[in-house]
Amino acid sequence: MTPEPARCSWAGTDPAMVAYHDDEWGVPQHDDQRLFEKISLEGAQAGLSWSTILRKREGYRAAFAGFDPAKVARFTSAKVERLLRDPGIVRNRAKIESTVANARAVRAVQRELGSLDAYLWSFVDGETMVNRHRDTSTLDAQTPISLAMSKDMKKRGFRFVGPTTMYALMQSVGMVNDHMVDCFRWRQLGGKPTRAKRTA
Repeated sequence: MTPEPARCSWAGTDPAMVAYHDDEWGVPQHDDQRLFEKISLEGAQAGLSWSTILRKREGYRAAFAGFDPAKVARFTSAKVERLLRDPGIVRNRAKIESTVANARAVRAVQRELGSLDAYLWSFVDGETMVNRHRDTSTLDAQTPISLAMSKDMKKRGFRFVGPTTMYALMQSVGMVNDHMVDCFRWRQLGGKPTRAKRTA
């Protein structure tokens, strides 16, 4: 029987969380539709656990047209009212309305800069930042980059994009590798262990 690999402690034992940790969290994402999905879901998580949002992800994809920003940007107030009765998502008016507003902001970014991908990754110069955390207690809740990103996104009309939420986005879409150094995914996603110094 193959032993379980070392993982970040937050993955726990819930199969959905373990799969998310192993297959998705920290993997560089460059598809605009998936990036919009992550912005939407990270915003929806505010005040809730990620496992709650993960369980509702398929419900969100169905409710928000697979997170196609062009389609969501056209949602009407009547559509929002219908979504408030949808048990497949978090039925919070501010969060639902923010997803529609964010779709419109994404479309504006795409028209101005070509893609949401180019915009978001510009904050890290297009390269994944690799951290070397050995304990979750040293993980940042926000950073100067996530603060700058949040500030700029708010100017562009995005909502539910505070600096802590945006740092969670950076972690999830691979803009930063925040797996613990002893987690098997840290090295797979670009972490390079330091060589031990040779003694004479």
